[in-house]
Amino acid sequence: MITTTRALRLTACTPATPSRSLFVFLPGMDGSGALLQPQVAGLSSGFDIRCLSIPPDDLRGWDELTEQVAGLIRMEQQRHPGRTITVCGESFGGCLALRLITRFPSLCDQLILVNPASSALRQPWIGACSSLTQLLPTPIYQLSTLSLCNLLIASPRVCRPTRLQLLAAMQAVKPQSAAWRLALLRQFRLEDLPLDRVRQPVLILASGADRLLPSPREAKRLARFLPTTTIVQLPNSGHACLLEDQLNLSAILRSQDFCRDQLAPTVPVNAPAQAAAALW
Repeated sequence: MITTTRALRLTACTPATPSRSLFVFLPGMDGSGALLQPQVAGLSSGFDIRCLSIPPDDLRGWDELTEQVAGLIRMEQQRHPGRTITVCGESFGGCLALRLITRFPSLCDQLILVNPASSALRQPWIGACSSLTQLLPTPIYQLSTLSLCNLLIASPRVCRPTRLQLLAAMQAVKPQSAAWRLALLRQFRLEDLPLDRVRQPVLILASGADRLLPSPREAKRLARFLPTTTIVQLPNSGHACLLEDQLNLSAILRSQDFCRDQLAPTVPVNAPAQAAAALW
């Protein structure tokens, strides 16, 4: 398989702040940081944020993606030794995060999974879409992303400019690359990963209104393999929940006492956890 000659990159979402912990976001099928942008302001108070950028024509396999992302994170570690690292994987990026943490168990200190696509193997429509997508002319493919965009989000919870940003990110991916990434999801088998090597705390966000994947059920399945897992159910959220105006990822992390050293509380210390959770 011939892959793009363009490199994977960790792009800065905030001005470089080496004194803060590193937050590495692994994006979904779009391969960009578009889905994290609404959360950056809240997270930036505690993190130096980087987003993996995957070229729109990329055809790397799982092994190559995993090795190269690990190399990028190691480079960040070498530049600024000693700081903690949080990896956050969304959908497709959740699968990549699981491969990363099982292949390199000491690479990060905590893991966040947002509607991970680890159930894709059991979804028949993904195989059909993979076969069809690579045959579509680019104009027809871009038109088809309109329908997919509506499936990805809970429309009332995502403002129009953000929906347009998501659509642009989706349409930037080449049809052959989109088909390839769907094929990678079909190849992903959770049972093939040495999940017993994972000792880090894991937080899973699971959207109850996800129309793309059975995210709440998959979160429970993952928790059986990962004993240090906390699940946060988002009953009204869609698959691309990080785009939603009502969702505040930093508040969720605080309410779950996750990343406690990175994010200072913004509610009184004697307030119940529900007060922070109510922010989303």
